[in-house]
Amino acid sequence: MTPDLHNCLQTLRAVGMCALPALRIEKRPALGSWKPYRERLPSNEDLTAWSGLTADGLCIVCGQVSGNMEILDFDAAGERYPAWRERIPPDLHARLVIQSTQSGGYHVVYRCQLQVSGNLKLAQRRKGGKTVTLIETRGEGGLFLCAPTPGYKLVQGDLTAPPVLSETERDALLMAAWDLNEYLPPVVNGPPSLAHNAHIAGFSADNSHRPGDDYNVRGDVRDLLTRHGWALARSGENEYWRRPGKTSGWSATLKARIFYGFTTNAAPFEPLTGYSPFAVFTLLNHNGDFEAAARALRHEGFGGDYRGNIRAGVDLSGIIDGNNACEGDDERPPDIPDPGLMPAEMLRIPGFVGEVMDHCLATAPYPNPVMAFCGALSLLAFLSARKVRDPGDNRTNIYLLGLAHSAAGKDWPRKINTRIVHEVGLANCLGERFASGEGIQDALFQTPAMLFQTDEIDGMLQSINKAKDARHEAIMSTLLTMYSSANSVYPMRRKAGKENPGVIDQPGLVLFGTAIPNHYYEALSERMLTNGFFARMLILEAGPRAEGQEPSISDLPPRVLATAKWWADFRPGTGNLENWHPVPLIIGYSEDAVPALVETRREAEAEYAKAEARGDPVGTTVWGRVSEQVRKLSLLYAISENHATPCISLDAVRWASAFVIHQTRRMLFMAAGHVAQGEFDALIMRAVEMVREWRDKKGADALMPEWYFRRRLKTLKPAEFRDLVIELDARRLAGFRADPSVTKPKSGYFLR
Repeated sequence: MTPDLHNCLQTLRAVGMCALPALRIEKRPALGSWKPYRERLPSNEDLTAWSGLTADGLCIVCGQVSGNMEILDFDAAGERYPAWRERIPPDLHARLVIQSTQSGGYHVVYRCQLQVSGNLKLAQRRKGGKTVTLIETRGEGGLFLCAPTPGYKLVQGDLTAPPVLSETERDALLMAAWDLNEYLPPVVNGPPSLAHNAHIAGFSADNSHRPGDDYNVRGDVRDLLTRHGWALARSGENEYWRRPGKTSGWSATLKARIFYGFTTNAAPFEPLTGYSPFAVFTLLNHNGDFEAAARALRHEGFGGDYRGNIRAGVDLSGIIDGNNACEGDDERPPDIPDPGLMPAEMLRIPGFVGEVMDHCLATAPYPNPVMAFCGALSLLAFLSARKVRDPGDNRTNIYLLGLAHSAAGKDWPRKINTRIVHEVGLANCLGERFASGEGIQDALFQTPAMLFQTDEIDGMLQSINKAKDARHEAIMSTLLTMYSSANSVYPMRRKAGKENPGVIDQPGLVLFGTAIPNHYYEALSERMLTNGFFARMLILEAGPRAEGQEPSISDLPPRVLATAKWWADFRPGTGNLENWHPVPLIIGYSEDAVPALVETRREAEAEYAKAEARGDPVGTTVWGRVSEQVRKLSLLYAISENHATPCISLDAVRWASAFVIHQTRRMLFMAAGHVAQGEFDALIMRAVEMVREWRDKKGADALMPEWYFRRRLKTLKPAEFRDLVIELDARRLAGFRADPSVTKPKSGYFLR
């Protein structure tokens, strides 16, 4: 061991840390046994004896022996560190000791006022059939390599003086890490012998729904925890719960109805284990006796037949009777009608938008009216951003999304817009891809009005929905905030070393995105539908690709360039849009336009009330934005028709109202058929689509054979297929029917 390493051992011991010589490659102490040092610091004799060891690094033992030291270890090349850092208070992060590791990760080092637990895996993911750890702690009984070990470098703070965190501060660090978790281990839902207990596991001989399964769906696990002394520490999609006897911090999480404990002091729950609501009920109320818990739940009314639709004695792995609905069953909820694609006549408004469309369609290899319209409207929205508003202070910032299949002409309108923007000297206002939420903010801080033209936006949504990538979450949050801040001031985040970070005054962010239709809708999650992101999008589908034509290289129309240049030079209010507070020009309504706006608002309010009455959060969110969207589009119609002396006319309001109402109904129809609330719900939708495709191909009365259904779903186990067809029947989506015939009876699945 080198003299430098030996001196470091002495320095660390002097500040109460149990540091040991280590073998860097093997990541362990260079000692025969280091167990005694979990409880005591090295002595002078130990340090003298170690001077002759073959060691090329140092490690520190965590826990009480080092003053309740704990670290957060960011593996996988530290990929989750930036997202974690964004989730904790900046002043707390500034106090931490941080070192980089030889694998490209990070160690975050601190001490705690109270005793720390053992090692905890906080964030993991499944990859290639294996579980990969992204973030974990090293606590009591753990250790970590540290600088000056080769490959380890101190990047913040002093390793000999780590901060001492309160319980609340430590919990903030661990919560932020747990929020980034992508995987939970198999969930406890019964005893090991579950499969041998027919009346508890699966379905009993009479095909009844087991009480535990029913409790997993309907049971009030929050009330159960509260009655046993647990307290909700923080609400949200991922709830944090505090064990009995604990006055601060958290001990477990409840997410998607799965209870997951971290602490070793929360008996009867084991640490790092997930529990279903049924398992929580069993452990708290029946000391782990699942059979007794099932009997108690059945007595409370849990379990029983699936809505009376499944007859006793039927082999559920095969046929389900599609005509056995019992009298008194609830009627199937009415389907959302499909209004179809946007009518072609709705994709035309007079003036600038129509002229840009005409040029795009005349020169494109594959003319695409929907894409041409989206491109032209987004261009006008950008050119007029921060320059005009209606009497209600609605602005022209819009988020447009054009859906079309590959090679259907999605890129041509973007190229036209880029040429026009360059010609009028606004090239610095163009954006292409979203690198991060902070990147969007920084771009708008420099240029408050911007046009982002982004292809394959469904990829970003997939990242948010499935990977739960914090960077993409921040993008969506920023898009929502900027949309709502168009008529106000957005304060920038505070940066280190800058007392006044500044603001974005009336940000004019316009988005023109493109995506493949099914990919986009399947990428959406229920949370996106209800947080307002979906409702703010104007989504148009292109339909089949048009016949191609020979592309032509031609100059931009002079009228288009002249109007674009007029908008680029237009300086309302202060006369300089870069000044502190531009004052956009107010575009008024004609006398007969106002009653039409009121009529549309009342129609949207009536639809909102219907959605509210049936408990439809997606419907309330989407219908709640209709009036605002109509006013924005009416404003754009007016300034497209006459940019010099615009007025929002009755024609403008009628067009905008018809456009938005049609688009809203189409959005709701598509979302109902594509957006799933989980993996099983996605499987249900996939199965329904298979039956629908068979019917459309073979005829309205055709039955899809069971062998074909099973072949298409070949990855499902028999029990999983059984659960699927039961749920299809229970939801009144599809059923099984056998039709008699002279020769061989026909049987199969049909849409209800």
